[in-house]
Amino acid sequence: MLHFLTLLFSSSTDCQSAASSQSDSSSRWQIRAAQPQDVIGVAQILADSFHSQEGILGWAYPFLRLGIYEDIRNRMHSTSPHYICLVAVDLAAEAATEVSDTTDKLAGTVEMAVRTTLPWDSDRYPDAKRGRSRYPYLSNLAVHPHHRRQGVAGQLLLSCERIAISWGFQDLYLHVLENNHQARQLYCKLGYRLHQVDSSWSAWLLRRPRQLLLYKHLSSASNP
Repeated sequence: MLHFLTLLFSSSTDCQSAASSQSDSSSRWQIRAAQPQDVIGVAQILADSFHSQEGILGWAYPFLRLGIYEDIRNRMHSTSPHYICLVAVDLAAEAATEVSDTTDKLAGTVEMAVRTTLPWDSDRYPDAKRGRSRYPYLSNLAVHPHHRRQGVAGQLLLSCERIAISWGFQDLYLHVLENNHQARQLYCKLGYRLHQVDSSWSAWLLRRPRQLLLYKHLSSASNP
């Protein structure tokens, strides 16, 4: 039921609307793989980024946050070699002796996993055309409200690119909502290009913004 609510009220492929811009403060953030003690903080950032505690759906917020927590925890226990959840740690907060809770140190998060295209979808992905049906896909990019527009999202994305290259892939994919202009500007700045516009009858009937599938061809130069 919790998983259903999460899918009903959110999209795991959307990026939070206040995407961070690049800045000279990148040395403030440590990008690392999420640890079990980070799950609560990751769930909180995602819940705050994708769901509102106000309005008629505010009652569902605690259930959605719990559902996100369980989903993240289950994925982190996956044995797949091609899944990772990254977090950005605020080094300034970590250095403060009064901060002992890991939750207060997390500035952002993103997930990346390898997906497989179906045979009849091979014309949709450049890699599939060359006989490779597996591709790395980004989801759940979110930044804590206190750390937005400080370069966190860009650092997380660049780290994912380096990891995707180390996995042996040359292209990276993600979705963004058509009306999420700030996130689209960030992706454009980092070299992501439109691959496909995903549309559906349900989105049209409910007048929801379309999802844009973006991709970036990765260069080995991105992996210093």
